Amino acid sequence: MIAPVAAGLAALSMVAAAPVEQTIAKRAAPGQADIDTVILNYALTLENLENAFYRDHLPSKAAFSKAGYPSWVHDRFTEIGGHEKAHVAFLSKALGDKAVKECTYDFGVTGVKSFIATSQLLEGVGVSAYLGAAQNITNTDYLTAAGSILTTESRHSAWVQSSVAKSDAYGATQDTPLNFNQTYSLAAPLIKSCPKSNAALPVTAFPAASISPAAPKVGQTVTVTSSKLKSGQKLAFITGGGVVAFADINDGKAKLPAAVGFGRTYGVIVPGDAKTVTDENTVAGPVAFDILPTASEAAAFYSQ
Repeated sequence: MIAPVAAGLAALSMVAAAPVEQTIAKRAAPGQADIDTVILNYALTLENLENAFYRDHLPSKAAFSKAGYPSWVHDRFTEIGGHEKAHVAFLSKALGDKAVKECTYDFGVTGVKSFIATSQLLEGVGVSAYLGAAQNITNTDYLTAAGSILTTESRHSAWVQSSVAKSDAYGATQDTPLNFNQTYSLAAPLIKSCPKSNAALPVTAFPAASISPAAPKVGQTVTVTSSKLKSGQKLAFITGGGVVAFADINDGKAKLPAAVGFGRTYGVIVPGDAKTVTDENTVAGPVAFDILPTASEAAAFYSQ
């Protein structure tokens, strides 16, 4: 049943995509085109990365079986890879000769487990990237096109978290947005080189940060690591809906406050007097992690 359904959806998406591409080309005013071309190339940069990941690093069915997963998990990842390939084709056609080309990447995948973990990271970042970029898109047709990709990326993320990782598909009541530089900071370590013909995007990668354990719980103390770490700084947590919570960093450690809640969370090192997170006050980060409740934990929390 998978093949006929996938073929039908692919045909439907091609029919739906064609008029949107034509409308984008027709309606974009000169000023809008400049702004929105940058944004769509930013999206294409991420889609190129995801497409290369699934195309080149999906382990074999035998490897999935050896790792304890049924064959359909491999098939669904193949389907997701097909979606990412279609996203690349869609954005490339809309951008025409202004479209950036695929770069060379290093995902550090060593087997099925690391592939799944990287997939969960990338799909979550994709959701955050499209969500954060939406407010900057000036052309409503571009916005609709980006929104249609965002919802698909969100379903990818939910499937990996639930069906594969056997955890919570939803996380929080709202997803977590990231701005351009925050998103690029997460993607940049995976990008090794790009074609010289690619237009330079107006984005900057912040210094790296990490936390340990990599998947903490609310109330847990984490160890914060960064070459930019200094005394008196805070760890800011960007959570669902863009809500920000803070924790003091003392001797390289910070405790996750209750305000962090559930879902995809991004940790950013900021000065001690920071009241919010901006590009200007970001010291290092973001570092991505998921706080996913068990079914009983979620039921207990939301039945209050």
